[in-house]
Amino acid sequence: MKVVKFGGSSLASGAQLEKVFHIVTSDPARKAVVVSAPGKRYAEDTKVTDLLIACAEQYLAAGSAPELAEAVVERYALIANELQLEQSIIEKIRDDLFTLLEGDKSNPKQYLDAVKASGEDNNAKLIAAYFRHKGVKAEYVNPKDAGLFVTNEPGNAQVLPESYQNLYRLRERDGLIIFPGFFGFSKDGDVITFSRSGSDITGSILANGLQADLYENFTDVDAVYSVNPSFVENPKEISELTYREMRELSYAGFSVFHDEALIPAFRAGIPVQIKNTNNPSAQGTRVVSKRDNTNEPVVGIASDTGFCSIYISKYLMNREIGFGRRALQILEEHGLTYEHVPSGIDDMTIILREGQMDAATERSVIKRIKEDLQADEVIVEHHLALIMVVGEAMRHNVGTTARAAKALSEAKVNIEMINQGSSEVSMMFGVKEAEERKAVQALYQEFFAGVLVSSCT
Repeated sequence: MKVVKFGGSSLASGAQLEKVFHIVTSDPARKAVVVSAPGKRYAEDTKVTDLLIACAEQYLAAGSAPELAEAVVERYALIANELQLEQSIIEKIRDDLFTLLEGDKSNPKQYLDAVKASGEDNNAKLIAAYFRHKGVKAEYVNPKDAGLFVTNEPGNAQVLPESYQNLYRLRERDGLIIFPGFFGFSKDGDVITFSRSGSDITGSILANGLQADLYENFTDVDAVYSVNPSFVENPKEISELTYREMRELSYAGFSVFHDEALIPAFRAGIPVQIKNTNNPSAQGTRVVSKRDNTNEPVVGIASDTGFCSIYISKYLMNREIGFGRRALQILEEHGLTYEHVPSGIDDMTIILREGQMDAATERSVIKRIKEDLQADEVIVEHHLALIMVVGEAMRHNVGTTARAAKALSEAKVNIEMINQGSSEVSMMFGVKEAEERKAVQALYQEFFAGVLVSSCT
């Protein structure tokens, strides 16, 4: 049995849905289909989820948003007309949407969740209708009826363990299961969404619950690439990588997968195959628990911007019990989360997303660290990029860090910080945002020799 998930770009038009139909029906093992809301049809287009968020916000502020609501319905109507479906499905979608929009607004966060989740929910209903129109037995399944229960954390739902046993019962159903992604239900019966791009999470949960043999995730690229294609021309495709490698790359900026999405599949030992809806014959990328390591230590290089660092120096810091805990507690009391904490005997650096710390908060944090911890020096560096070099084989290869540092040095990129992950699957370099592209290109040339690096700046 296979669980297959399609992203928004794969479901943005009738023509795309025809491709999806042929992919699903070409393999009888594809039992459950998880769907996103319709995505962009072209670069300047707006995703249905973004339309729904804007619509809900305007309803909360002004009590109505007729143009936005009709724009949402029109997106579904265009798809239905392309596929020559009966208008009754569009009337049902319209009724469902306006019932939600006119519903209880006493809890704005829950209201927003319910409205934006309707993008996936109504798309699943439309897709099920299309499959039936084509003569295939297919059934829309509501996550509540299937028993997909989650924590009551709007926009950040976590699946409850009992959901997996509930979902296993779906194996007994005949025909195709068309399942909306992105949301589950609280124990109180409220719609609660996962974090953004959460349809990947739903697919992984469903694969776990159904004890599938494979979770296929169809998107709009042939494979996961070893580096950002906008930085390097014709980057190497990755044919196979481990869950840990994918998790590290996703965290550090790879956009193919939501960085939480693989956890349910990983726990069940289910392999994941990433494929292209527009080129289904391409091999794609397989994500597995373990793989045979090649002689190359690095499988991918990822980067992300928007970080800052708090450097703290104090003589004999290593002798002071609880210093690190108290430093992090100061961040906690200011509502700040951190990403990494590389340290030495007399200093430590706390790396965090700088968007969460305004100027007033920064001044307060520096003051508290100096006064409460009696730090000798506290320096905040802004506009940093983190570059992650990832590969399970790094632990078995000597000199990988030296090669990376040498490549950056020869490219005249100053390393602001370096941190070897405790898992030995990754190492992180901090550089100035302005040098991100140059640094990534230098590392790619070092570990993936013989490729043409883009000259664009």
